Amino acid sequence: MADKQVVRELKDKAYQMRVNLMTLCGTFEGSVHIGGDLSMTDVMIAWYHYGLNVNPEDIQMPTRDRFVLSKGHGAVGMYIAMALRGFFDFDEILKTYGKLNSAYGMHPCKVNLPGVETSSGSLGHGLPIACGMAYSAKVKKQSHRVVALLGDGESQEGSNWEAMLAAHQYKLGNLVAVVDRNRLQLDDFTEEMMSMEPYADKWKAFGWNVVEVDGHDMEQLVDAIDNLPPTSSDVPTVMICNTIKGKGVSFMENNPDWHAGSVSPEDMKRAIDEITEAYNKERGEM
Repeated sequence: MADKQVVRELKDKAYQMRVNLMTLCGTFEGSVHIGGDLSMTDVMIAWYHYGLNVNPEDIQMPTRDRFVLSKGHGAVGMYIAMALRGFFDFDEILKTYGKLNSAYGMHPCKVNLPGVETSSGSLGHGLPIACGMAYSAKVKKQSHRVVALLGDGESQEGSNWEAMLAAHQYKLGNLVAVVDRNRLQLDDFTEEMMSMEPYADKWKAFGWNVVEVDGHDMEQLVDAIDNLPPTSSDVPTVMICNTIKGKGVSFMENNPDWHAGSVSPEDMKRAIDEITEAYNKERGEM
């Protein structure tokens, strides 16, 4: 069972991340991929503040776990989760995000931003890259874990299914694929664009250990991380995190229009008020 104090602290971080996301979305003049950032918030906090063996004071630590953001348009979410962990300063993100020569681009670039393991943005490439990292670690007898966060829409890419086959073939038990299963992609709902159900069964058929969780339930996320097989195992794991795009903001939740966008100062305040009200209500019930 997940430690209640740990879960409470992670929920506090997730609340702060959502506030920071809406603050940036309300101050940046261009579009932010806010819907998917909000759906992956709890997942990112669970990994960066609990599941990953990383050290912001030693970003090249040889034994560190590797994190690959396959859904590169979720870069803001990753930046903020890492900032809350001590890698970056949120104020710097707020001031420079999306500007010319900023280290904080709309998609992550490892050349410009030390601490980021992989430049990403072309969907469908992150899991194959993570497979290569995991295979390299296995050959070198290294014990760290490789974690890749995928969007469910990009699961339609054939390169992912090839990577899933390879991970099983090469017994990459040190690999975890984490799917932000919010059921929305750029154009529409995933099941309207290209049906993937029964989704979990497809991963199982490819030889993966499958774990399904509520991606907004921090206790479930912590328990899933705690119960992962050791990196020495022979079976890769996928955590399918059932989430809501735009989670926490009523006018964004499950709304395809909020794949990306910006908000007015009034709507930013409304969104932060809603997030804060839900957070305070939950704290009062605990």
